[in-house]
Amino acid sequence: MNVLQSAVLGLIQGLGEFLPISSSGHLLLARFFLGIQGDTAQAQAAYKVLDILLHVGTLIPLLIVFWKDWIEMLRHPVKNKTLIYLIVASVPTLGIYLAAKVLFPSVHGFSVFDSGWFLGAAFLITAFFLLACDLVSSRRTSPSKGMGFFQAFIMGCFQGIGLIPGVSRSGSTIFGGVLSGLDKKKAASFSFMMSAPAILGSLIMEGKDALDEGLFSSIQLVPTVVGVLVAAVTGYFALRFMLKIISTVPLSRFAVYLAVIGIAFLIMQLAGANILPPFGIPSSV
Repeated sequence: MNVLQSAVLGLIQGLGEFLPISSSGHLLLARFFLGIQGDTAQAQAAYKVLDILLHVGTLIPLLIVFWKDWIEMLRHPVKNKTLIYLIVASVPTLGIYLAAKVLFPSVHGFSVFDSGWFLGAAFLITAFFLLACDLVSSRRTSPSKGMGFFQAFIMGCFQGIGLIPGVSRSGSTIFGGVLSGLDKKKAASFSFMMSAPAILGSLIMEGKDALDEGLFSSIQLVPTVVGVLVAAVTGYFALRFMLKIISTVPLSRFAVYLAVIGIAFLIMQLAGANILPPFGIPSSV
């Protein structure tokens, strides 16, 4: 992989992590059409390591934008319950992740989706979540609820669904928050903060496996650093943008985009396009 390709992937990660369009899904999509998916299992695994590192890049804007919140919750963990809510939200996400390991042992849990065979359908699931989010929000007549344990748990469940490439983590968790009684702005703020422990958890759990398998040695230093920096910079502006527009711009605009690419992907896939994987659960990875 060259520096330009890595920068493109960093740009996609930075935008997709906070815009409700699925960064992991668009990273797969980019690899298909840029021809950098990898021909061997080891190469594909190495790209997954790059995905983890690009996600770490988008952790940087989270620390910058919410720095006052992080300090406040660490200084006053009892008075400020955000830290407790983040822990509560992480529990169902971890449970879903571990359950997938049990359900799909031969393909290591959610790695069953890594080939991209489910990508078109996943984009359509995200489009449905975004449309439903707008519908629920527009029909709410009572004042929105404040953040609580129930809201954190529901958003954590939807974050587990968002582990599937193509299902937007931010889009699904914002929908979960609105469904549980929050307004879109409150749901979005907590959704973005939720991604910090999710990224760290992924780095620890999947990074350890990659380290044990020696996959970090296959990552090129300069392109990787460029990709991470681009992801950090674009992620910062995407995060600021979403926090600004979330209360006024319908998420259905993103839903239309995802529906179009989801349907196009499925049509190409079912037509047997060589650059796309066939629709079906792989027997192994």
